[in-house]
Amino acid sequence: MAGAGRPRLFLYVTPRAGSGGRTGRWRRRARREMPVTVGPYGQSQPSCFDRVKMGFMMGFAVGMAAGALFGTFSCLRIGMRGRELMGGVGKTMMQSGGTFGTFMAIGMGIRC
Repeated sequence: MAGAGRPRLFLYVTPRAGSGGRTGRWRRRARREMPVTVGPYGQSQPSCFDRVKMGFMMGFAVGMAAGALFGTFSCLRIGMRGRELMGGVGKTMMQSGGTFGTFMAIGMGIRC
């Protein structure tokens, strides 16, 4: 790559002092380019199994959140309290998380 160490020159317009936002003159200014970051997989893409696994984890997290909301509402509606409420909400969270995670994993598998 030729000239990798030298900064590129870019032209920009500076406003004049007291001009009320009108543009002034062109100036040259050196600007450094941002370095390219390397992700957790290096330069390669994640494998199909990694994508399916990530889809399951995202779906499980969303399903757990939805299960917490709906489970709490339904358990309180039927009159559960204390330990019974916690068990009912936890069961609903796990069921909805597993269901939604499975469907998200299937969807990510189809995309591979």
